[in-house]
Amino acid sequence: MDLFSPLTLGDYTLTNRIAMAPMTRSRSDYQGVQSELAVEYYSSRADAGLLITEGVAPSAMGLGYARTPGIYNDEQIAAWKKVTDAVHAKGGRIFVQIMHVGRIAHSANRTIADQPVAPSAIQAAGQMWTDSQGMQPNDVPRALETSEIPGVIAEFATATKNALAAGFDGVELHAASGYLPNQFLSPSANQRTDQYGGSIENRIRFVVETLQAMIAAAGSAGKVGIKVSPGMKFNAIDDADPIPTFVALAEAISPMGLAYLHVMRAGISAETNLRAAYKGTLLVGGGFDKAQGNDAIASGAADGIVFGNKFLANADLVKRLATDAPLNAPDPSTFYTPGPVGYSDYPLLG
Repeated sequence: MDLFSPLTLGDYTLTNRIAMAPMTRSRSDYQGVQSELAVEYYSSRADAGLLITEGVAPSAMGLGYARTPGIYNDEQIAAWKKVTDAVHAKGGRIFVQIMHVGRIAHSANRTIADQPVAPSAIQAAGQMWTDSQGMQPNDVPRALETSEIPGVIAEFATATKNALAAGFDGVELHAASGYLPNQFLSPSANQRTDQYGGSIENRIRFVVETLQAMIAAAGSAGKVGIKVSPGMKFNAIDDADPIPTFVALAEAISPMGLAYLHVMRAGISAETNLRAAYKGTLLVGGGFDKAQGNDAIASGAADGIVFGNKFLANADLVKRLATDAPLNAPDPSTFYTPGPVGYSDYPLLG
């Protein structure tokens, strides 16, 4: 087996084992409605086995960055329906990544005045871009009351239903990169003393219950995946020994029959530990080239490989990998800027 072998993933059979990573592109409008540019952006990459969208907010509370999309109202759903229709017209499969930012937010980027929420009232170090005020520190969050948590989990379930209504083949829970589910997992961000904090069993509870709610909403575990990033310190996540937490999470979710577990490599070989702990389909991303991807699949270290920046700069990445053609280099200065530059204008082969 290699990158070009078919893969059974949840309810679907993919044409190859190449996936496009979820990557924030900041092209939606202020109200979280996806840009028309996204129709071309995603559909031009539909020959990937699986497309995973940029992070999409399940609620207004879940938004925190400039120009990022949501999937919690009719206008947002309609905009995404154009994307999924275009992808399916080309024979592709597309999952939407559901991302609640938690404490990684600034008021200038939000449509509501409410203070951001998090497991604990701990401000995340660092700054983010706002279109109106430039770089600004993350807002100070308030801690969720225990009684509020079922309501937050319900937002993920509603977003799952909305995603299927928008034509997505499935959903991915973003439990990586320092956002709300990752904040619950991390002892540096989660200092709760209720059933959602303290022990590993308690810190994984929010993620486990959220996945259960998403599966119920989807009507099939084979339409639900999850992304994790053990060891990644992005967005002020600091855990001296994250492996036991993520192994416990993998063991807890393995019986659910999810479509996949998606692991972002962060240099601590967590993907090896999770391969042993998780009995389902494992997708791994983080700096792979073609040879490394083929080796990981052939050895059983991964079932599919997730490509990020390479897909960003090469809409025809599958063709380029198949023919060993040279790759366009991504331009970081246009990763998050409005408009088509650095989004839909990278040259194609020929």
